[in-house]
Amino acid sequence: MNISDFRFFYIFGVNFVVYSILGWCCEVVFADMKEGRFVNRGFLFGPYCPIYGFGVSFVLICLNPIKTNFVVLFLGSVVLTSILEFITGFCLEKLFHQRWWDYSNEKFNIKGYVCLRFSVMWGLACLIVVDIVHPAIENLISYIPMNLGIVILAVCLAAYVADFITTVIGINNMSKYMKLITDTAERLSKISSSLGENISDGTLNIIKNVDSIKNEIIDKNEKLKQQRKNIIEKYSEHVKNKPFTVRRIQSAFPDLKTAENNIKKLIGRKF
Repeated sequence: MNISDFRFFYIFGVNFVVYSILGWCCEVVFADMKEGRFVNRGFLFGPYCPIYGFGVSFVLICLNPIKTNFVVLFLGSVVLTSILEFITGFCLEKLFHQRWWDYSNEKFNIKGYVCLRFSVMWGLACLIVVDIVHPAIENLISYIPMNLGIVILAVCLAAYVADFITTVIGINNMSKYMKLITDTAERLSKISSSLGENISDGTLNIIKNVDSIKNEIIDKNEKLKQQRKNIIEKYSEHVKNKPFTVRRIQSAFPDLKTAENNIKKLIGRKF
């Protein structure tokens, strides 16, 4: 590897770290404006969002040569960042069996992973970054001696790797938790359906004055209600002891709460 190649990877690494942190800051500000409170919107525990780091770095590599043509820069940014977001969302869902964000309710979306509104926002953001923000960042970086920069970059990347490993371990535990919650939702749904069917059958049989069948249905309903009560109690215990990683990631990615929301709806039914 010659000096120019080494410098390329050094600059790429620095850009990745800088824009991961800036992206996280933007997400925090957006969440604060939307929800009125601090939310760590990153996939990792630390104050950085790797998707921003990769996205902006690739845009700078691929599109910086044509940065004077704003139309091509905008369209290229939309395409590149949309591809990255689609691949990231798809891979996360396949790896962890959970959809981390869902744009299915947005117009002009692709499989719920990307949508026109946020792709346009990505494109506009990249215009600002390439034309205004990055020249200032480059100027600041030029004041840092490369030897010192390499040390800082190595520390940051080591922190990223440690954070990534810790997060993946936590997410594996989260996957087990979410599977447990999903199974609970399915069991509650089956019991709710059985209760509904028994009530319907019981009503018809009462009309026909079939006392023996009526009593049998009443007994079945009592057993089902007891099962339902036991499941709800176990679910409440699981939620009470929910791991910190699960709480943090669900706060950052609300779409992961789907199974829990389904259970809340089922619990709210009256029988």
